[in-house]
Amino acid sequence: MAVHLCVEHQRAHVGRKDNLPFRRARADVRRHPNAQKQIQRKHQRHFVSLPTSMLLFAVSSCIITSAAEIYARPYRRAVMKLISWNVNGLRACLGKGFADYFAQQDADFFCLQETKMQPGQAQIPAPDYVEFFNSAEKKGYSGTAILARQTPLSVKMGMDSDLHDHEGRLITLEYDKFYLVTVYTPNSQRGLTRLMYRMCWEEDFRMYVKRLDEQKPVIICGDMNVAHREIDLKNPKTNVNNAGFTPQERGAMTKLLESGFVDTFRYLYPDAAGRYSWWSYMFNARANNAGWRIDYFLVSDRIKNKIIDARIDDTVLGSDHCPVVLEIDL
Repeated sequence: MAVHLCVEHQRAHVGRKDNLPFRRARADVRRHPNAQKQIQRKHQRHFVSLPTSMLLFAVSSCIITSAAEIYARPYRRAVMKLISWNVNGLRACLGKGFADYFAQQDADFFCLQETKMQPGQAQIPAPDYVEFFNSAEKKGYSGTAILARQTPLSVKMGMDSDLHDHEGRLITLEYDKFYLVTVYTPNSQRGLTRLMYRMCWEEDFRMYVKRLDEQKPVIICGDMNVAHREIDLKNPKTNVNNAGFTPQERGAMTKLLESGFVDTFRYLYPDAAGRYSWWSYMFNARANNAGWRIDYFLVSDRIKNKIIDARIDDTVLGSDHCPVVLEIDL
């Protein structure tokens, strides 16, 4: 009788909350179904055949050696996971399932928009994260936050603009290999009363992230308050010239992407229809999936080949927006 022992089994599992190599493999297969055989070869485990009498010794040696190797080096995820969510009031969302979703996702970064709070106004269940809040001067309005597992090299609130930096709409974290920017783009408002200011914001924001991109790759996420293409909202014809779907706003998004950035969801799923991230509270819009895709993850063009998956968690409730997720190998 012979026993097959996987000598990498402990290395793949000890000290990890999930089996990330296989999670990454599954994501690759979703993107490229014809690559399944390559993925299987890439992640093939190595087996040796042992007589039964040597089983106890082999198992003990495998566990001890693997555990020693793993705990002697820092833990590092194979794939970085980021989540962005306009929570439409974090204090309210905390009472609508935010904590359960947060714990379940185990993300490296949680980026939040429209927090509508000042730091310390709510207890966030994130003991293993560092928190960064940029709150609006007007209480109960706007605001952004990032919960990060790793302490950044630097933190920047706003874009050094007295015109734009009073509403808590922008946070930038710098890391060794990238910048992370979360943004809550101003809404043009009913009647387009704020469209002129919005266009000023768009150009200043584009120049800001372009300067960052000259130094290292950038990941941008947040509620960008625009449905870029007709496929990105349920009723494009009846919403032309409404806030979020004006030619000016759509053109500004096109210009931003042409400046060296990629819409990660459309990069992977160019023809996916009916995938939205915001629904009005009126007219039973969410039940009818009459929504808009206005929440994004953008990345610098030169790291688009690092994207593993981009998805919309449209079954998650708690806000009029749902979370959007990016998995990327940096």
